[in-house]
Amino acid sequence: MDSELTSPKHFSKKLDGSACRLIFAATCALLGPFSFGFTIGYSSPAIPELEKAGLLSGSQSGWFGALLTVGAMLGGPFAGWCIEKYGRKATIRLTSVPFAIGWLCIFAATGSLPLFVGRFCCGFASGLVTVCVPVYIAEVSTNSLRGTLGAGVQLSITIGILVAYATGITCSWSNMALVGLIPAVLTFFVLNFIPETPRWLLMNGRKQEAFMALKQLRHPHADCEDECRDIEEGLDLKEEFSMSEFRRPELSRPLVISVIIMIFQQFSGINAIMFYTVSIFKSAGLENSEMATVLVGLVQVIATMVACTLMDRMGRRKLLIVAGSIMCLACFMFSWYFHKTTSGTTASDMGILPVVSLVIYIIGFSLGWGPIPMLIMSEIFPSRARGAASGIAVLTNWTCAFFVTKEFLVVQELLGPAVTFTLFGFSCMGSVIYVWKKVPETKGKSLEDIELFFLGKSMMNI
Repeated sequence: MDSELTSPKHFSKKLDGSACRLIFAATCALLGPFSFGFTIGYSSPAIPELEKAGLLSGSQSGWFGALLTVGAMLGGPFAGWCIEKYGRKATIRLTSVPFAIGWLCIFAATGSLPLFVGRFCCGFASGLVTVCVPVYIAEVSTNSLRGTLGAGVQLSITIGILVAYATGITCSWSNMALVGLIPAVLTFFVLNFIPETPRWLLMNGRKQEAFMALKQLRHPHADCEDECRDIEEGLDLKEEFSMSEFRRPELSRPLVISVIIMIFQQFSGINAIMFYTVSIFKSAGLENSEMATVLVGLVQVIATMVACTLMDRMGRRKLLIVAGSIMCLACFMFSWYFHKTTSGTTASDMGILPVVSLVIYIIGFSLGWGPIPMLIMSEIFPSRARGAASGIAVLTNWTCAFFVTKEFLVVQELLGPAVTFTLFGFSCMGSVIYVWKKVPETKGKSLEDIELFFLGKSMMNI
């Protein structure tokens, strides 16, 4: 059955030991997603100020939001190459450079060009983050904590978004850029205190360093030799990986699953909603829309925290199905609201329905479709193909994000907001059906077990 992984478990709880060292390493790596989240949240409070200052026109504002995705489209595949060539840790450190350059360009901007350059650089760094950080965390985690720590990527992103919304209330657009510079600089330095992933070190013939990395990540009395041996036995140590190998079913099947999940994530409408939260609330008739966005950001953080606790209990599939159903309901509620207001009903007559709809949507997204697509991406690919496959999945994700972000307002003007949110609702419905039919459960399985599952199922289907 597609929904179950049937290969045997071969890990011991003694490997988990104390999680303090592992959590510290993950926390250092999660500074990258925090910067990414701050970049996403920056545009919502900053764009109105930049327009008022004459630095952006209406059409330029759309490009300012969309350039994040353009940069990320290039950053994702580049990160896929970097994590194989130079390692996961080195690539995370690399993200601090374009982030720092981007925020400095925005801070010093006196016109639209440096704003665009800065936004593109931050987008490029964001693309790097969405590949290297999930892979790093998946490869250093124990099986029992991989879901929780993997969901921490999305939690860190949501905290970054919330901080951007909150600072946007009291800080100017230029001072916000300086705030964004802080985690970028911190990332560069804190990476000195965490190791490279043992899997990458073993793939590159550095067994002694891999053993020392495991000792740094695990409890002092953990049996690192056994874990190191288990990882080594599960690795396919071919000299080079060729893109033509994606024609093999054991690689094509997880790639298709990851790509389709990424498409559904973006066509649920999340980036359109997050980039234009202020505009959505203003169109819904709320005067204090800035405070409303902070409320949405806070709800997102809390819901993502809940997702972290449920990830290794409920499993990935159940959370995706529940979350997709909640998002579907919220989109149809929003569609009904806009249908009524365009038919003559005033916004005040509808009460707080738009706020409730958006909060329900954010809760649903944060429970499943926010954290899980990147988590699954980091889990289901074999070690030697993880960089290339993750790069393809992230490129797909950001290409879809660019389309949705750039064309959201155009589609909304052409079809109306009611039809637009109806389309998002049907996309969420399709995501639930796809997960139910095609996506396997990876909860509690080692990365090597997951690889054997796809290999075994593929061989059975040949």
